[in-house]
Amino acid sequence: MAARIICRQNKLIKTLICRPQSTMSAFEIQHKTPLIKKTEPIPVALYGGRHAVTMLPGGGIGPELMSYVREVFKYAGAPVDFEVIDIDPSDESIDYALTSIKRNGVAIKGNIETKSENTEIISRNVAIRNELDLYINIVHCKSFPGVHARQSNIDLMIIRQNTEGEYAMLEHESVYGVIESMKVVTESNSERVARYAFEFAKRNGRKKVTTIHKANIMKLSDGLFLDTSKRIALEYPEIEHNDMIIDNCCMQLVSNPHQFDVMMMTNLYGSIVSNVACGLIGGAGLLSGRNYGDHYAIFEPGTRNTGTAIAGKNIANPVAMLSASVDMLEHLGHQQHATLIRRAIEKTICEDRIHTSDLGGTAKSTDVVQKVIDHILESDIRP
Repeated sequence: MAARIICRQNKLIKTLICRPQSTMSAFEIQHKTPLIKKTEPIPVALYGGRHAVTMLPGGGIGPELMSYVREVFKYAGAPVDFEVIDIDPSDESIDYALTSIKRNGVAIKGNIETKSENTEIISRNVAIRNELDLYINIVHCKSFPGVHARQSNIDLMIIRQNTEGEYAMLEHESVYGVIESMKVVTESNSERVARYAFEFAKRNGRKKVTTIHKANIMKLSDGLFLDTSKRIALEYPEIEHNDMIIDNCCMQLVSNPHQFDVMMMTNLYGSIVSNVACGLIGGAGLLSGRNYGDHYAIFEPGTRNTGTAIAGKNIANPVAMLSASVDMLEHLGHQQHATLIRRAIEKTICEDRIHTSDLGGTAKSTDVVQKVIDHILESDIRP
């Protein structure tokens, strides 16, 4: 009997030793194991006081908007050197892009087209956010006084969980004609987002945080997100907290957006709400988006549209991408350069009313950019 047990143990050990190791890449592991991606920082590239920043032009209008960013930075004297990487959705260039972002710590990007409905081809935008654990997305929805819009005097912050929810990309066909898509909500990520939202409100003098959810139907997933936000809210008694169901939220945004201050929500709801809010103040061409993790940051237009239909026509609104570049400069600590460019943008849009067609104007993209540059050259606060 003892010999038989030893024989079985030896077979088990041999099986464990000889068992082939997982061939999944770190990227695949992130998508097939919906846990927090653990990332380690590497030294940020900084040469002679200048920052190296990864630039991912993306598709559609992305490349032309990035050319405007480089032009404006040249005249503003911004101490930034761009490492430009074009990502082809059909190859592995994303690996080099990720390496570059990890090396530089910061990136600015346009939306990257997936161009395929093949389940083997995964969205490059989602892949980047997941691989770098950029668990927070922020869109500051603030009205421009010189822009005619459906609502005025809006000033609200949308804080969105950025790596899970319906964007976990866990789908399968259980039987023919029946697709199951898994929505992932974890307590750890929910807590990170809730704590970030309340800390953000506390640091920036905001008075109220609203949790957006659908816990009346998705009682476990959205219920966990809502319960976690309520628990974290108890640690911030000076900040008002309430919650609202997503469908009612969209209606309230259109009818009375001024009731909102900081809005916190899961991934898909964030995509919906940020587009609604952008539409209220003038459209997709105005607002920027910020993606943050513990070690890396990526800046982009707020609504993540590629604008393929208007690419190359010199009619795309450059303000969203220029605003994203200003957010990036503030993140890097170049406040003087950021202020210079931001004021130039505001003067162009609000005082000169140089508007592209999406805002009801007749100006070309280059007209807006040239006016921004003119204000930079005329400014008395140039670095």
